[in-house]
Amino acid sequence: MKQNRLAVFLKDKNKKPPLKIIKECTVLLFQKKEIPFYYFKYLYRKNVDNYQDYIGTKEANRIKYKDTFHKEEYLTIISNKLNFSLFCKQNDLPVPALISYNFESHFFYKKQLYVVEKGKELLDFFKMVFEDSGHSVIFLKPISLYGGTGCYRLSKDNLEKDLELHRDFILQNCCIHEEVVIQHENVNKIHPNCVNTIRVETFIDKQNEIHILSAFMRFGVGSGFVDNAHAGGFYVGIDLESGTLREVGHQYMEYGGAEYTEHPDSGFVFKGYKIPFFKEVKELVFQAVNCLPDRYIGWDIAVSKDGPVIIEANEYPSIFMADIAFGGYLKHPLYRGILEEVS
Repeated sequence: MKQNRLAVFLKDKNKKPPLKIIKECTVLLFQKKEIPFYYFKYLYRKNVDNYQDYIGTKEANRIKYKDTFHKEEYLTIISNKLNFSLFCKQNDLPVPALISYNFESHFFYKKQLYVVEKGKELLDFFKMVFEDSGHSVIFLKPISLYGGTGCYRLSKDNLEKDLELHRDFILQNCCIHEEVVIQHENVNKIHPNCVNTIRVETFIDKQNEIHILSAFMRFGVGSGFVDNAHAGGFYVGIDLESGTLREVGHQYMEYGGAEYTEHPDSGFVFKGYKIPFFKEVKELVFQAVNCLPDRYIGWDIAVSKDGPVIIEANEYPSIFMADIAFGGYLKHPLYRGILEEVS
């Protein structure tokens, strides 16, 4: 459940003394030439000594909207989940299998068009898809998706009840219907109720060299089936060399701003956990960027029992999340150059 950021800050027992907060905000005010609202996302906490190493709001926006970092031709693929799925399949990039899709009342399955206007017709369509495809669960997400909003699971065994809940949304929107990734058993030990994805940020420099800037892993909480921080989950930084989780996970302020050293449901300790197939995750990301060379992308990767699977790409990834997970992007060897390019 979303909470008021100010209320979370005021109740936080881990914040710095008031005079220190005022001093640091004053330093950032003159340094960044902006009111440092971003400071209250995380930097006000006692354990953050390097508060000047973090990206400010103006800097993040300059990076996000830098025209030379993106090309419209690439964005039309990245921002459209149907285009992205078809593009990846065409280029042998592993993604969840596309089962069917719909443009509002127009549904497509195996090159056949089905016009679905009523609840009974929708039920009949998905009964046919489940029966013919052999799947027991199908994952639906809007073709234009942000932050996990509008993602639904349809279960063959609970289909009527699922469609009662989501019928109107499905018929009024455009969605892709995908297979559900079977998550690696070692990741399930941390949180089995959703597919917990790795966000990898990539950047292509002026010399056309591809770099992985950072990576973090997102985890769901409770019974929710999406891991996104915008849906109440949290994220843990990853050491790129060892492929292991860092010690502390971070939750968005809107959902309580908690910090975790272990998963709140399973009690699994993060520090030193080696992510399965992480070497392959990095190799897959380089392969994907070579196919789709937009200069700044956030890739969401799931780890299945057989290896990494691309869930989606994000042309405007949350720099603040990566910044916090990394421990301050301004101490990153590449980031000073990125800021010089956008200044």
